[in-house]
Amino acid sequence: MKFVDEVTIDVAAGNGGAGCASFRREKFIPFGGPDGGNGGRGGHVYALGDRNLNTLVDFRYTRRHEARNGEAGRGSDQFGAAGEDVVLRMPVGTIIRDAETEEIIAELLEHGEKIVLAKGGDGGFGNLHFKSSTNRAPRQKTPGWPGEIKALKLELRVLADVGLLGMPNAGKSTLITAISNARPKIADYPFTTLHPNLGVVRVGPSQSFVVADVPGLIEGASEGAGLGHLFLRHLQRTRVLLHLVDAVPFDENVDPVAEVRAIARELKKYDRALYEKPRWLVLNKLDMLPDPVERKARVKDIVRRLRWKGPVFELSALTREGCDPLVHALYDHVSKLNAPPIEAPDVRFIEESAEPAPVEVAAPAPRRRAKAALKPTAPKDDEAAYVPDSDDPRFR
Repeated sequence: MKFVDEVTIDVAAGNGGAGCASFRREKFIPFGGPDGGNGGRGGHVYALGDRNLNTLVDFRYTRRHEARNGEAGRGSDQFGAAGEDVVLRMPVGTIIRDAETEEIIAELLEHGEKIVLAKGGDGGFGNLHFKSSTNRAPRQKTPGWPGEIKALKLELRVLADVGLLGMPNAGKSTLITAISNARPKIADYPFTTLHPNLGVVRVGPSQSFVVADVPGLIEGASEGAGLGHLFLRHLQRTRVLLHLVDAVPFDENVDPVAEVRAIARELKKYDRALYEKPRWLVLNKLDMLPDPVERKARVKDIVRRLRWKGPVFELSALTREGCDPLVHALYDHVSKLNAPPIEAPDVRFIEESAEPAPVEVAAPAPRRRAKAALKPTAPKDDEAAYVPDSDDPRFR
């Protein structure tokens, strides 16, 4: 299937149906009144993100997408039906722009995300809508509103966690074949990869990440050399870049250090943000140096001349030597970036294990005028002292 990542389409929403001006006229019904219904709205045009699609080839040969118009209102209180909507399924990662103003309308970043591209026109009002206590026989009606018409530019940027970057024949396709389920074309000539390839790397039963392989980049790509910067947009959504280097080139005149610096300059010319992304150096094809001492000296020389401060991995994609440490390091890096932020707990629901400190109660303020203490008075001789009964529960 042909890979298409840029296309221009036209979308047109449906027009709203016109309202109806009608009066009820039946035998033995002297006061019929208005019965003209409203028109139906026009159909909308939606964009729906679909993870099962990975190219915009469906829109290359079908450029015009129109929704149906709404039906007109009729008599007997009949309202027009709404026009049928049109849903355009697009790959996840599609950027939708206005073709005239280059303004970004939406980005489909999740599966099942639905966005309105063109809104259908509202239906017109019939004379039944204008009926009131003072306007018993309205004769006015309104036409339907036109739907929106837009020219859109679709641009696909694949959603991947890791991007492979390097010169042609650096071993990118061989590496993505070794660590994932992708099966791109592999040959012994440059520019074998002509379009991006995606591969899912399985680390465990529920642990995985996505790797994107783009065509090789050469010096002078900003001027159109090779495939140019045509596919570098697919690396802008990645979390980390793997810079693959052929550590043992067949041509002795080829310097791996010069190739790394040339690609770094091309990245800087294309996009500063892409240049500042985390990059890991991967020295490939080290199986060509069976001597461990010579291999160690070659790796040390390349890292020293580059003055590389980031992570460095030594492997052979052909024999899969050193691929497992790289895969586990990538998964740890990506999982930390994709981890959801830890929310601070609500203090209202925190249980305190320690006993609360005693609350000191302030002494009451002295009153301005102290009342005289009541002194007990002895009973008079003619009055017997009252002794409460011990069986009375009130005085226990």
